[in-house]
Amino acid sequence: MTSLRSLSPTLTRITIAGAVGASLHIGKGDPDKVDQTALDFSRAVLNQTEVDGEVICCEGPKDNAPAFSHREKVGTGSGPKVEFVIDQVDGTTATSKGKKDAISALACAPAGCLQVLPDDGYYFKIATDGKSKGKISPDMSIEEIVRTVAKNKDLELSNFTVIMLERERHKELLATLRKMGVRIILITDGDIAGSIVTCLSNSGVDLLIGAGAGAEATIAATAVKCLGGTMMVKVWKDKKDDANRMKRLQAAGVDIDKAYTEDELARGNEMIFAASGITKGEMLDGVRFTPNGAIVKSICTRLPSGTLEWSKTILKFRGHPVYSQIT
Repeated sequence: MTSLRSLSPTLTRITIAGAVGASLHIGKGDPDKVDQTALDFSRAVLNQTEVDGEVICCEGPKDNAPAFSHREKVGTGSGPKVEFVIDQVDGTTATSKGKKDAISALACAPAGCLQVLPDDGYYFKIATDGKSKGKISPDMSIEEIVRTVAKNKDLELSNFTVIMLERERHKELLATLRKMGVRIILITDGDIAGSIVTCLSNSGVDLLIGAGAGAEATIAATAVKCLGGTMMVKVWKDKKDDANRMKRLQAAGVDIDKAYTEDELARGNEMIFAASGITKGEMLDGVRFTPNGAIVKSICTRLPSGTLEWSKTILKFRGHPVYSQIT
């Protein structure tokens, strides 16, 4: 039987398909077409994959955007029993507007290992490399978090870089960071990639902080764990929340005061993260079309080995079972 470890190249093929599908609509102003084509292409490859798989969560339904169905059965049914959390386009708006930092990404683990926080509001996220593992918490002030991570990385604040989503909800957070004098990278979409680059040596990015969605938190936590980093996720309590949100989260089994770690969102020691670039970003270059196909850059990391693979795939569309329709 096919092992989970041996699936790495195949899982990258799934995110490559999503990236190619999305990239056909870069800058055309139609987010639904971005998501739908990425979904069609990634589903086609996923259903050729030798797994007995289930998509336990995907990004899209809350916005009525095209997405995998909840608990959708995928794969040939003949391989290992696994579950997926998939975001065929993390950065749909960015793609539709021709902006940076869009990727196609997924997390895969044996059934029962991935936990996804309910798609109900936002969650506060912190991610950095392993040097600050066990030394930071969402309950600390922003100043304390930044100073602790900077100290553990032996960096002056003037040489310390934070990456975060550019959102109105981060206005106070951004003001605090600017007052501290750190460098800041604001991204329009894509906090999965933002989390991961904090764990890559020589990326020049030290800390991700800010509020984002739950599905992306699990995908990012899987990658961060494979890379030896640390990630914490906690319910973001916003003034704009409706009065019953906390009750709904508690009814769904969420501890609204708990900081969930990468080990709780991605349990066990066998998992794979894969991503492919759609538009150029901090982590990956975007899809480049050629006269006969496309060039796609991808990343894949897995446990238990901790292997990190960067790849460049040169596709030829003619006669391909998924991409021939492009030509």
